Amino acid sequence: MSSIKLNTSLFSKRLRNVYNSWNNAGKDEDYASIAGANALLLAAGDPAGEDEPIRKGTAFQTWLLGFEFPSTFLLFQKNQLAILCSASKAKILSQLKNADSPVPIEFFVQAKAKDPPTDALPRFFQAYAAHDQVATLTKEPHSGKLVDEWNKLLSEAEKKPAVVDMAPAIGSLLAVKDEEELKHARTAANLTSTLLAHYIAPKLETILDREAKISHEAFSAQIDARIGYGEGDNTKPPDMKVWSKGRGLNDVDWGSVEFCYPAIIQSSSTSTGYEIGPSAESTQDDISHKGVLLVAVGMRYKSYCANLARSFIVDPSKASREQEAIYALLVSLQADLLLRLKEGAVAKELYQHALSYVKEHKPELESHFVKNLGHGTGMEFRDASYVLSAKSSRKLHAGMVFNLVLGFTGLEEGGKKYALQLIDTVLIGADKGTCLTTGMKSVKDTMFFLNQDEAESSKAPTKKAPSAKAGVNGNASPAKNKVAGSKVLRSKTRSAAQDEVVQSMNSKIAEHQKELHAKLHAEGLARFSEGGGGTGGKEGKGWKRFQSYKGEAALPREVENLRIFVDRKSQSVVLPIHGYAVPFHINTIKNVSKNEEAEITLLRVNFQTPGQLAGRKEDTPFEDPDATFIRSITYRSIDGSRFDAISKQITDLKKEVNKREQQKKEMADVIEQDTLVEIKGRRPTKLPEVFVRPALDGKRLPGEVEIHQNGLRYQSPMGSQKIDILFSNIKHLFFQPCDHELLVIIHVHLKAPIMIGKKKAHDVQFYREASDVQFDETGNRKRKYRYGDEDELELEQQERKRRQMLNKEFKLFSEKIAEAATASTGDSLEPDIPFRELSFEGVPFRTNVRLQPTTECLVHLSDPPFLVVTLADIEIASLERVQFQLKQFDMVLIFKDFTKTPLQINSIPTAQLDDVKNWLDSVDIPLSEGPVNLNWGPIMKTINEDPYEFFQQGGWSFLGGSAGGEESEPDDESETESEFEAESDVSESSPSSVEGSDYFDGSDASEDEGSGSDFGSDESEGDDWDELERKAAKADKKRTEGGRGHDSDADSDRPRKKAPVKAKGKTNGKR
Repeated sequence: MSSIKLNTSLFSKRLRNVYNSWNNAGKDEDYASIAGANALLLAAGDPAGEDEPIRKGTAFQTWLLGFEFPSTFLLFQKNQLAILCSASKAKILSQLKNADSPVPIEFFVQAKAKDPPTDALPRFFQAYAAHDQVATLTKEPHSGKLVDEWNKLLSEAEKKPAVVDMAPAIGSLLAVKDEEELKHARTAANLTSTLLAHYIAPKLETILDREAKISHEAFSAQIDARIGYGEGDNTKPPDMKVWSKGRGLNDVDWGSVEFCYPAIIQSSSTSTGYEIGPSAESTQDDISHKGVLLVAVGMRYKSYCANLARSFIVDPSKASREQEAIYALLVSLQADLLLRLKEGAVAKELYQHALSYVKEHKPELESHFVKNLGHGTGMEFRDASYVLSAKSSRKLHAGMVFNLVLGFTGLEEGGKKYALQLIDTVLIGADKGTCLTTGMKSVKDTMFFLNQDEAESSKAPTKKAPSAKAGVNGNASPAKNKVAGSKVLRSKTRSAAQDEVVQSMNSKIAEHQKELHAKLHAEGLARFSEGGGGTGGKEGKGWKRFQSYKGEAALPREVENLRIFVDRKSQSVVLPIHGYAVPFHINTIKNVSKNEEAEITLLRVNFQTPGQLAGRKEDTPFEDPDATFIRSITYRSIDGSRFDAISKQITDLKKEVNKREQQKKEMADVIEQDTLVEIKGRRPTKLPEVFVRPALDGKRLPGEVEIHQNGLRYQSPMGSQKIDILFSNIKHLFFQPCDHELLVIIHVHLKAPIMIGKKKAHDVQFYREASDVQFDETGNRKRKYRYGDEDELELEQQERKRRQMLNKEFKLFSEKIAEAATASTGDSLEPDIPFRELSFEGVPFRTNVRLQPTTECLVHLSDPPFLVVTLADIEIASLERVQFQLKQFDMVLIFKDFTKTPLQINSIPTAQLDDVKNWLDSVDIPLSEGPVNLNWGPIMKTINEDPYEFFQQGGWSFLGGSAGGEESEPDDESETESEFEAESDVSESSPSSVEGSDYFDGSDASEDEGSGSDFGSDESEGDDWDELERKAAKADKKRTEGGRGHDSDADSDRPRKKAPVKAKGKTNGKR
C-alpha cells in the first residue's frame, strides 16, 4: 500500500473546484444545497460489498483522491481540510501536503489496534461540532468501527450542528467531466460498443440460425466471460478476438474493466415479461427465436460507466410493419434529442419535447412512453440528482455524460406483449450531444428475417431446396449468416437483399446529396452577397511600382558612352535613344531577341504592353493602360559578339529577377515562430531514436523529439541542428501505426509553413523503421544449431511483438503531444489515426499512392511528397471519367477558398467508386459525377471574377447535381468511340445473348433494338443452320460492298453495335 502514488496536481485542481463551487454556491442554483453550510463532511466506513452499486460518497472520494479510502472522514472547512484516518492511510495521504492546495491540510491520525488510543477522533469531532450547519450525504448509511465511535460521540454531544443534504451539490461537482474523466468514459463506451457489434450481435445471429436452445441467463454469462475470469492457474484472459476489432482498445488496462451489471437478455419467452432498465434480469427460460429480443450491456473502465441497449426484431409479421415503424420512431427521436442535449438545456423541457414528438408522430404510443429519458452517469451508474424527467429543473452543461433512455413498454402484437428500447451513452456538448456508444442502431441492423418462411412462400420451387440445405449447415460462421444461404437474413429475399445494398444505398446517397447541394448553394449565396462578407474575387493583381534610379546623378558612368549597358545592381537596362541614356527597369522588358542579316546583327528589345493575348502576362496590371506604350526597340550593329553578350546579360538578369520574385512569392506565407519555451525543473518527455522528414543537412542519423512548454523540439545528434514546432502552429496531428506499413509515424501538419534548412515545410514527420534492418535473418547464429521452421516462427513472433511495442510507444507519445498542446493553447488537439479500411489508391502527384481518410482529413503519409487535405476546407468533390467502359476515374477536390488550385487525384480504380462515394457522403461533402475531365483553370478564373453571379446562375449545378442516383448511359461518348472499341463491346456482350437472337444477322439497327426484350416472345425456336449461313453470307456481302468509307453506313453501324450492349444490361437486370 505504501507504493501507492497520488496525483497531487489533479487533487489540487479538483479541490480548488470544490471550494470555488462552495464559495459561489449562492449565485449558482446547482450548489444551493451547500450555500448556507459552514462545513462539508464526507464520511466513509467499511467498504461496501462487490454486488452493491458505487455510492455517491465513494465516487466523490475516489474522484478527489484517486483511490477509495475506507474508514476515512474528510471535513471541508472554509480555512482548512481536516482528514481523519489510520496511520497507514495517513502515510499515503501525506503526499497531499506537497500539493498546491487552496487551503491547508491537517491530519488527525488514529492509533493502531495494538497501541493506546489517541485524541484524534475527539479533536476531529470538536472541529465538526464547532460549526452551526454542516452539509453531508444524509441518505447514505455507513458501518464499521470508526462509524460506531462517531455515532456514539454524536449521541453524547450536547451541541450538534444542523445537518443538510449535499447530494445535489456533489452530483453537480461530479457531473461535468474533465478530459481525464472523458478519456475513461470514451474507453468504456468503446468497450461496450465493441462487445455489442463483434460478439453479442453475431452470437445472436448464430443462435437464431442454428435454432439453438440456450437460456437468457447462459447467454448473459457467456457475454460476461469476454473480459476474462478466474484466479491463479485457472485464470482465463480477455477474449482478444473480440476486443482486437474495436478502436482505441490496444492500451486498455484489463484489470480496470468490469461490468456495471450482468448483461440483460430478454425475449418473448421471458417469464417475468419485458422490462426496460438495469434492474431487469436474464431468466433461466430459453431464448425465443421469434419476436422482440432486448439486449442491454453496461461496462465500467477505471470506475467510469457506459451503457447501451438495443432491440432486435426477429421475423416480424408481413401484414403489419408496426414494430419496424415504432423502432424507426425511436431512432428519429434520438437524433432529434441529440440536437437539444447541449449547454443550458433543462431536463423537464427535454422530456416534454420528447413526449410531444411521440404525440405528434404516433399519439397512441404516448401512454407507453418511458417515464424519464435517463440519467447522468459517471462513477455512479445512475446519478439521481440528474434525472431527465418531467419534474427535474436541473440544467445541463457541456462535459456532462448522460445515459439517454428511449423506449416503449406494454406494446401488443398478435395478443402478445412486447417492448422496444434504444439506449446510448451521450456526451453533452456546447451546441449538440454526441453518442459515445455506437453500432447496431439502424432499422436494417436490428431486423432479422427467417429465410425458411420466405422459401416456403416463394413461387419458384428451386429456391427452397438450397435454402433449407444451407440452413442445416451447423458449421457456418456468424459472418456468413447474413447471406442468402442461411436462415437469418437482414432482408426478406435475395432480390430484396440486392435492392437494399444497391438501390437503398444509392437512394440514400442521392437524397443526402440533394440536401448537401441545396445547403451549399444557400451558403454560397450568403457568403458572396453584398452584405455577406464576400470579396467577389476582384482583388486581382495590384500594380507594382518600381524605379531604376532616383535621379540623373545616380546613373552609372558607363552611360556616358551612349552604349547599351546592363546594370545588374539597379536591375535596369540603359538604352541610348536620340543621344540620351534612357534607363528601363528589367520588369518593363518582356524579352530580347537577336537576328543576323548578312554582316549586320539586329538586337530587338520587347517591352511589356497591355493587350498582349498570349502568355501568362496577359493580366499584368498597368498604372495607366490607356497611355502610349513602346512595344519594342531595335538596334543594329556590325559587332555581333557584343550583341551576343548584351542579349545574354539581359536574359540572365530577367531570369534572376523572375527567380527572386518567385522565391519571394513562395516564402510569403512562411512565418517566423516565437521562441520555444523549454521546460525547467524536470526533464522533458522524449521520443528517442527517430528520424525526421524533411531531413536535415548532413549524415542521416536518428535524433530525439522533446515535448516542451509551448512546443516540440527535434534535436539532431549533431548537436547544432534542431527543429522547433510551436503548438500554436499545429493544425493536425497524425499517428500512423506500422501494422501494414514499413514505418511507424507521428506526422505534424502546420497551419503556416516554417523554414527547415533552405526549404519551407508544411509538414514535419517523425518516424522509425518497423523492420529491424540490423538483424540478418540468413546468417544469424541460431541457424547453425537449429533447423526447420521453428526459428522462422520465432522471428515472426518477435517482429509482431516489436511492431506492437512501436505502435504503443508512438501512440502514447502522440497522445502526450496532444495533451501538452491542449494545455498550452486551450484548443483541443487529438491524434488522428488513418482508417486503412476506407483507403483507396490514386495519383495526387506523379506516383500511385494509397490515400487514407481520417476523422478530419484525407492523407498520404508514407512517402514524400505528403498529402494532407482538411475535409472542412473542401467545397465540393467532382468525380470525372466515370464511365462503364473505363477501369479508372478521377476525383477533383475544389476548396472553399476559390483562389486555391483544385486538387486532382487521378487513376482511382473504378472498383472503389462506391467506396469513395460512400465515404464522401458520410463526411457531408457534396459530390458530382461526370463522364469527362473538365478544364478547371478557366472555370475557377470565371468563378473568381464574380462568385456571387456564379451562385446566382445555379452555382455547382453545371456539374450535374448530386451523385448516387440513376446512372446515365454515356451516349455522347459512344458516338466518338473507335470502330475497334465498338466491335470489342460486341464480342464481350455476345455470350450473354439468348439463343436464336438475330444479333449476328447483319440486319438493320431498328430490328436489333428489340432483341433484348424478346426473351419471352413466341419465336423462341430460332432459324435452322441453312438459314443462318444464308444470312451470314448476305451480311458479309453487304459489308464488302458498303465498306467503311460512307458516312451513312458508318452511322448506321453504331446503333446496331450499341443495341446488344443495352440488351446485355437488361439481361442482367432480369436475372
